[in-house]
Amino acid sequence: MTMLASALAGCISTQTPQNADLKSPHPTYVAMYGPRPDEKFPLPATDISSVDPQFLRQEVAYNTSERPGTIVVDTANRYLYLVRENGRAIRYGIGVGAEGMKWAGRAEVGRKAEWPRWTPTAAMIKRDPERNRPWANGMPPGPNNPLGPRALYLFQNGRDTLYRIHGTTEPHTIGEAVSSGCIRMLNPDILDLYSRVPVSSPVVVLPDTRTADMGVEQSS
Repeated sequence: MTMLASALAGCISTQTPQNADLKSPHPTYVAMYGPRPDEKFPLPATDISSVDPQFLRQEVAYNTSERPGTIVVDTANRYLYLVRENGRAIRYGIGVGAEGMKWAGRAEVGRKAEWPRWTPTAAMIKRDPERNRPWANGMPPGPNNPLGPRALYLFQNGRDTLYRIHGTTEPHTIGEAVSSGCIRMLNPDILDLYSRVPVSSPVVVLPDTRTADMGVEQSS
């Protein structure tokens, strides 16, 4: 697995709401992505008006040989699956970064953090110094931190890959490829995933074969 060196709770319904659209999300989704005043830094309701309903959390049929409890990241289709029993999975929409689309293979959740501190890598500072240099020594946790309320740190052979699954301050980027970062999820979704997976959970990142011929996708 290629090492990434330049990257940076609750129950769900098993019934998928029908006839959801971008302008008027289904009430089930409105409740699912509602405010979380119980958090250390209270979270407002997530604005899902610009998120395609296919990227909202739902339980789906999923045929895989991976064992229950495995996280499968499908970067090409912008989905993250948490494998369950009996051919089912919880599917979450994700946003991917340019570096993230190049990275594929197997890892495990080596660390979990609530309201993590964010420190941009040297490559990120070089790429966008105006935005990232002020945080070279780290950004404290909080509602403006780009990692959001939770982060899962992926390790391979006991070493940090610098690859993260985390929340986002930009819900409109779910389903998109963004200019930097790893795997981002809507904040209520990373809260849900975080509550379900322990440290050492296996993670499989599927390759996006389109990048071999098309290059790395960039956002506008």
